[in-house]
Amino acid sequence: MANAATATGLPFDDIRTVVQNLSGGDERAVAAVAARNDELFGAEGAGRLGKLCEWLAAWSGKSPSVTRPLVALFAGTHAAQGAQAQGNVAAQIASIAQGGAPINHICSSQELGLKVFDLALAYPVANIAEDAALSERDCAATIAFGMEAVAGGLDLMVAGSCMPQAGFSPAAIFLALHGGPVTKWTDDPGDAAIANAAVAFHGAAARDPLEALRRLGGRETAAIAGAILAARVQHVPLFLDGRHALAAAAVLQALDADAISHCMLAQGHGSMVDRCMAEALGMVPLLDLSMRLDSGEGGALAMMMARSAAAMHGAELSAIT
Repeated sequence: MANAATATGLPFDDIRTVVQNLSGGDERAVAAVAARNDELFGAEGAGRLGKLCEWLAAWSGKSPSVTRPLVALFAGTHAAQGAQAQGNVAAQIASIAQGGAPINHICSSQELGLKVFDLALAYPVANIAEDAALSERDCAATIAFGMEAVAGGLDLMVAGSCMPQAGFSPAAIFLALHGGPVTKWTDDPGDAAIANAAVAFHGAAARDPLEALRRLGGRETAAIAGAILAARVQHVPLFLDGRHALAAAAVLQALDADAISHCMLAQGHGSMVDRCMAEALGMVPLLDLSMRLDSGEGGALAMMMARSAAAMHGAELSAIT
């Protein structure tokens, strides 16, 4: 998978091939989990926790278990952000590296793995309102890099970003793929102006999902798309957290409606924009805590719930009728 960007002279052809050959969920594993839930809790007694166990089983192909979880956060910079906002990205990554961010404390207290991927912060992608963010080859290579984040026998993953003040990029991708008005996809006037200008500049070319990704996304979104694909290939259920993760999912879903079936939205952030993005993808968040934290915190909390659901499912419990 590391060579997905270089196997042919047309890098995106290889990405499309990966998407076209994705396997489905394990229906037998789901049936076994559903039967076990009925035995323990009665029909529908486990509610969304039961469905969470079925989701874990469907995409791992085994009885629900969370022993190797990972929160993976990707960060890049955009020329359209300006120097101050680019510095904020670096500062946020430094805070996590020093162990002082909220996500550090959640992960350490719950024994969740945490990795942050610095995607050439010193080299912002081009201003999407004036040029393509990435070349096809660079975009495909970044997707391949994201694929490598899913390694080491993981059984559950969160994909998110460390991207304060870069909402224009997800907004532009949703605007290109799902239409407007732009206020569905951002509630920030500055981001709306950039997203509108970018979609107008790139025109019909951005209606192709992978072209939308390379023209309107950044390295963070491309890498998340790669992580989503690799998770599917390696049978790892995945929580999406934040707008950049949703934008990456939107690209893959536009390529194939089933490409993100192994993904679940970790949390709703309490805004109309986040609800619109979730609805566009046909997703309902597992949690709705109205948190505006956007560096994997919601995903980590969703992991805690998934781990608890799996433990409840696997325990030697007396049936509840």
